[in-house]
Amino acid sequence: MIKIISITLFTTLLLLAKAYPQQPYFVDGYHGGIYGHYPLWVTQFMLDKLAKHPEWKLGLEIEPETWDSVQRNTPEAYRDFKRIVTDQRIEFTNPTYAQPYCYNISGESIIRQFTYGIKKMQEHFPEVNYTTYAVEEPCFTSSLPQILKQFGFKYAVLKTPNTCWGGYMRAHGGQLVNWTGPDGSAILTVPRYSSEALEENSTWQTTAWNNSLSFLQASAAQGIVNPVGMCYQDAGWRNGPWLGHGDHIKNKSIYVTWKEYIEQISTGKTDDSWRLSQEDILVNLMWGSQALQRIGQAVRKSENKILMAEKVSAMANIDNQYIPAADRMDDAWRTLMMAQHHDSWIVPYNKLDKDQTWEQAISQWTDHTNKLSDDIVAEAMSSYHDTHRSTDKLGFIRVFNTVGANRAEVVRVKIPQRYSAVPISLFDSKNEPIPSVVRQEDGSLFLTFKPTVSGFGYSTYALREKKQRDGSRAGVRFDAQGDCIIANDMYQITLDKAKGGTIKSLVVKHANNKEFANQDTMYRLGEIAGHFYDEQRFYSSKQQEARITVLQDNAFLSQVKVEGYIASHPFTQIITLEAGQKRIDFDLKIDWEGNVGIGEYKQEHNWTDNRRAYTDDRYKLKIMFPNSLNSPTLYKNAPFDVCESRLDSTFFGKWDEIKHNVILNWIDLTEEDNEYGLTVLSDHTTSYVYGPEYPLSLTAQYSGIGLWGVNYGITEALHMKFALVPHTGKWDEANIPLESASWNEPLLAGYHINVAMKDRTFVDTHESGFEISTMKVEKDNILLRLFNSTGNHKPQRITLHFPVSRIQEVLLNEQIVQQVPFEQHGDRSTVSISMPRFGIKTLSIQKLDN
Repeated sequence: MIKIISITLFTTLLLLAKAYPQQPYFVDGYHGGIYGHYPLWVTQFMLDKLAKHPEWKLGLEIEPETWDSVQRNTPEAYRDFKRIVTDQRIEFTNPTYAQPYCYNISGESIIRQFTYGIKKMQEHFPEVNYTTYAVEEPCFTSSLPQILKQFGFKYAVLKTPNTCWGGYMRAHGGQLVNWTGPDGSAILTVPRYSSEALEENSTWQTTAWNNSLSFLQASAAQGIVNPVGMCYQDAGWRNGPWLGHGDHIKNKSIYVTWKEYIEQISTGKTDDSWRLSQEDILVNLMWGSQALQRIGQAVRKSENKILMAEKVSAMANIDNQYIPAADRMDDAWRTLMMAQHHDSWIVPYNKLDKDQTWEQAISQWTDHTNKLSDDIVAEAMSSYHDTHRSTDKLGFIRVFNTVGANRAEVVRVKIPQRYSAVPISLFDSKNEPIPSVVRQEDGSLFLTFKPTVSGFGYSTYALREKKQRDGSRAGVRFDAQGDCIIANDMYQITLDKAKGGTIKSLVVKHANNKEFANQDTMYRLGEIAGHFYDEQRFYSSKQQEARITVLQDNAFLSQVKVEGYIASHPFTQIITLEAGQKRIDFDLKIDWEGNVGIGEYKQEHNWTDNRRAYTDDRYKLKIMFPNSLNSPTLYKNAPFDVCESRLDSTFFGKWDEIKHNVILNWIDLTEEDNEYGLTVLSDHTTSYVYGPEYPLSLTAQYSGIGLWGVNYGITEALHMKFALVPHTGKWDEANIPLESASWNEPLLAGYHINVAMKDRTFVDTHESGFEISTMKVEKDNILLRLFNSTGNHKPQRITLHFPVSRIQEVLLNEQIVQQVPFEQHGDRSTVSISMPRFGIKTLSIQKLDN
């Protein structure tokens, strides 16, 4: 029997050799870092193994900050390693600061991960160049080609064969593909071959992780001349060469670096261009768990704050030569980037050190980022203090707009308590009275009004002692059944008291009075429902009567509180309508009574099984949005991209059936004739549910066993915010990116004792469809990065309302592309910018006063 097996194996190998005359290749290497896993003996270990095995080569994905520790704690190994980093046997393939997943954070955050990571690497290894982007885990997003190319990368790799716990890439193509991003940028890429299968009896590997015979046979059958496998070992594994060494290398594979393989082994080119969709990134984390929800909310909040701090600082620099301390801004970005580390999201309960878990560290990191960002904003605003005496003795309100579009939105500003007995009126820079409301809240005095800010800039308003215009109204009422009807100039919403305060009717006045609520379905708009597996039944907020009370009802805001129950668990939801605002805001809190199990079933500790309880989001607690749209198409945003969904449904229950069901900032349904649509905004990256006969829903809570057998239980109240934006036209016609940006970057209003009574616009993007991704002080210049979210590729006019002496287009690696011509008209500078839809372009602007 043994002889027969030996003959069969020999025959298989012989046939493989005939069909596949060249030897297979393999990329070995290490992944990790001082925050993930990098014992300090590893540097010397790599040196020793490289010296002992001259055939061995390494691809390295090591957190850049790691080298600070290596230099400090093992200086001799550091010096020896530094001498060989340019050896052709070593290639650094991911210099991002904290190895983020990319698909779950903002595009601007991804850019900073590369910027700060490369800068840190250059401190240690200034002679190293970065040619190939390759990672151990699925750290990808659809827009990476343009980002990578602007940082000087030539190649990318979409394989992650040995660490697919959190997902993997869709298999596609052969030896090489031209990975094409949404803007049309393309980068030569080694894909996960269409023949590279997920390994049987595994929930974390593909067949390429060890150049298995099945992988080589399948590659040969596909016609791939020189297949290549991969394994980035966790730093700290003591294997050395992964496939063996000398005459004992598995399947006679040859170790290569990725650069070497692409340039010297492969054909080096291909006609296969793959316009990779965000839905080709097949990823799944513990969506709905409280740990991941807290992390997602904390990261989103810090992303918003730090960008607003940069933008306000740039305004203050143009006006007042204010320069934010570079070390503080760098420090704020550092702690945010660490919170974006992939381990933060996939192993939040792991110990980062002996004192804290990843999640605990994230809370501290993002708090630090927020504190520094708030301080920088306060400093920038205070730089506007005007020392001349003003006749407006009560002070001023200045409102900053960090989004490059005209905005008129309600703000709420704390003013001195001493004005509580003073009749206050508000006046704009044209000395026109502005309606406002003053009210006490929690022992403080607040003024509410609706400012108008033209473009990227600020508006100023004066407080004066004068009787104000009446801002009262009666937009909220109750009918005979106790149902609450909320109405303003944009909407009329009816909340069903008997059905838990769910939305019985949603009439959109600015959309031809269309009814958006679907009244012919078993589900209710705004219903909160999930499967409680200990009781083996679904519970819903519509099953019990709600109590509805009015919180505010004035010329600016209509706000009600809905109090109800899901099973025995009380929830509170605050619904806010703002005058003139398309967005409907929801603030949800559920006070859980203990750690209740929510999900498809009670997962045991068989966490390596292909079948998983935490994947089918239909069973998690979710907020449901059944609607009246006809045959809608689903769109969802991604970093520097908007994806049109091709999924029949988001339903899956197994590791090898993952579907991309991730919401970054927003998801949108637009009906087939593009006449009407409905957008859902989320305050954190999470998942959504959608499919035949099942309404669009936002994941809110999972509780049970998850990855690596950890109990992702309920430890506190659920608190999340979301918003609805009913609209006419397709998502781009409705400018949903602007709605999202405005929600994430609200108008910044502050009280000032004395400032100049003027309005100011710094950047006018007109109707270009360009977003201001960032605007910040960069050394002696102003750096302006634009993202074309809804515009076309034709030249668009951008006006800078300050004099400039030079404008240069630069890449993300600061390489100068070209001098940008501009027209100067007094204190205004006009430029013409063209870029494709979903493209990014960075301008380095030298002010005239420099």
